[in-house]
Amino acid sequence: MSAPLVRFEGVTKRFGELAAVDDVSLDIAEGEFFALLGPSGCGKTTLMRMLAGFEAPDEGRILLNGEDIAGLPPHRRPSSMMFQSYALFPHLDVEKNVAFGLVQQGWARAAIGPRVEEMLSLVRLEGLNRRKPDQLSGGQRQRVALARALAPGPKILLLDEPLAALDRKLREDTQLELRALQRRLGLTFMIVTHDQDEAMVVADRIAVMRVGGVAQMGPPREVYERPASRYVAQFLGEANLFPDDAGWRLVRPEKMAISAAEVAGATAGVVAEIAYLGDRTRYVVLAQGQKLLISRANVGPPLPLRLGDAAWVSHAPDAAVSLAS
Repeated sequence: MSAPLVRFEGVTKRFGELAAVDDVSLDIAEGEFFALLGPSGCGKTTLMRMLAGFEAPDEGRILLNGEDIAGLPPHRRPSSMMFQSYALFPHLDVEKNVAFGLVQQGWARAAIGPRVEEMLSLVRLEGLNRRKPDQLSGGQRQRVALARALAPGPKILLLDEPLAALDRKLREDTQLELRALQRRLGLTFMIVTHDQDEAMVVADRIAVMRVGGVAQMGPPREVYERPASRYVAQFLGEANLFPDDAGWRLVRPEKMAISAAEVAGATAGVVAEIAYLGDRTRYVVLAQGQKLLISRANVGPPLPLRLGDAAWVSHAPDAAVSLAS
């Protein structure tokens, strides 16, 4: 197996007495789309900023291509960072914004123009060279920032909540475009996000973070279907949790069945909420003092259920996943 492109070895970063990142070790493979997922304050952005060179670890090492990069300033690291705010220069047009990093790196003038055109074509902004950032839509500004980050040809592209400012539809479309672009370029991407759906769509692997550490790491399907803890189960998707002798049993809402008629072995309850979501309907049923979430695909006729109706919920035995904590 080849060595990883990036390796964090026992990395810790403190701010005063607070350990924002606490003894984190993880690898990122070359050509991988890797996601750091977690709530605010979990350390995900600090971890990325250490890789970018904007923060220095107090303990541990960060290796890129097997070399410790601790002594390299940000502009000498083979990485580019795309910030949540995009950080475009308002007084520069699109062309000059994209060219900025190339100028700073000392690219020959004759090479800069063709590279800028190549990047604008890559992100589908041809013809907008002379526009200023305030003449662009939010989605277009995001593309300019992406083109600027890609222009120097980094080994790894760091994305700090890059789609947070976009509306939902544009954000969902851009997630797919970002994933397709990463595959086409074969470049290593590392994204920081608090959006579980975004991480599931774009990433080859996800590291779910909690209070400075990694709670679980793996492919999206594995982390969703087989969470290592109650925390991961609840953070990555909706969860029905049932206590048992070993800890907890998890059943995802889409693996719960609901019926308007009594079913042998099912749990009786009362419908407390119904939400039609287009491709599915989400039910909340109060049963045995617990709120149960059921997600039912809208295939075939709808169930004859209204708020306050009796309903019976169940799940297959193999739908439950045991959680130790």
